[in-house]
Amino acid sequence: MTVASVPTSHAYVAHLDPVGGSRGVVRVPDPVPPGADGTERWWPPRWLDPEWLSEHIDRFDVLHLHFGFDAMSVERLEDVVRVLDSADKPLVFTVHDLHNPHFVDNTVHTAHLDVLVAAADELITLTPGAAHEIAVRWDRRATVLPHPHVAPLHLIGRPRDGSPTFVVGVHMKSLRPNLDPLAVLDTVVNTIAELPDATVRIDIDQDVLATDGPDSIRIERVLKHYRSVPGVAVRVHPRFTDAELWQYLTEIDVSVLPYRFGTHSGWLEACHDLGTAAVVPDCGYFSEQRPCHTFGFGIDRFDAVSLSTSLREAHAARFDTAAATREAREREREDIAQAHEHIYARAGARGFGMTGASR
Repeated sequence: MTVASVPTSHAYVAHLDPVGGSRGVVRVPDPVPPGADGTERWWPPRWLDPEWLSEHIDRFDVLHLHFGFDAMSVERLEDVVRVLDSADKPLVFTVHDLHNPHFVDNTVHTAHLDVLVAAADELITLTPGAAHEIAVRWDRRATVLPHPHVAPLHLIGRPRDGSPTFVVGVHMKSLRPNLDPLAVLDTVVNTIAELPDATVRIDIDQDVLATDGPDSIRIERVLKHYRSVPGVAVRVHPRFTDAELWQYLTEIDVSVLPYRFGTHSGWLEACHDLGTAAVVPDCGYFSEQRPCHTFGFGIDRFDAVSLSTSLREAHAARFDTAAATREAREREREDIAQAHEHIYARAGARGFGMTGASR
């Protein structure tokens, strides 16, 4: 079965195949637009260009969509669906986000979902809660498959250093629209100050502070305050590479994820891989992905007491954090790969546009 994944190069997609490589699925490399060779910039997926898709429709058996349609108009997305339908090419759609984490206003994303969920021959999502919401909103059944590992397998299950200091990390990253770390920092710092051998580490990508705008000035003022607080370390640095991220997650004991909205989280999976406890909001379906601590947090609400309670619970359980093992993640990948093969086969059986190699 030849699959055009959108995108193929994403780490999530790479980990849908078993560790030794796929046996029954061939994933087409991402088509690169002219002039984009050798660059690391993002470009709109060519498979979602209706004209280009129509011209190259015979290169795959199934199109599996994950990400990359945020900037498209609803009409262009409908054109993509029509091209697939006219060529009898099945569409598999993994619903990663029910609320797009890049936009407070979810109106356009919902319109995209209206098109894709209705048109897909097969739907996949990551948690039972998301599957239930899909069933309620669109009367469609989605297969629930867990998020595969994010960290490299050779790092999963390695012993932690056993430091007596309990470090709580709040990574502000690039302040994506669904991140609101400033709302939780006082509660985190004040709670940790009451716990023995506990400190707070605040990280932020330096690009956030690269301008002289009011947001940068406000954030710099907040960071200046926390730099003066005992037991708090503030670090401003370039965006982490993958290797730096894995190292960071082994240096902290807890990662607080201050998401005002969203659905699922790859960062949470990385925490699970590396034995870092996660404190996550009760919005979305983060808490259904992996064992974690939760607190009340949403677009217009924050329960500071529940955050403080979760941090205290994490501190009490700091030597018993549920973490992945390499063996479990490898078995999980095998199961995920087999499930995808079955889904592609079901979807392909509904289409008649099989490539010559797959007939």
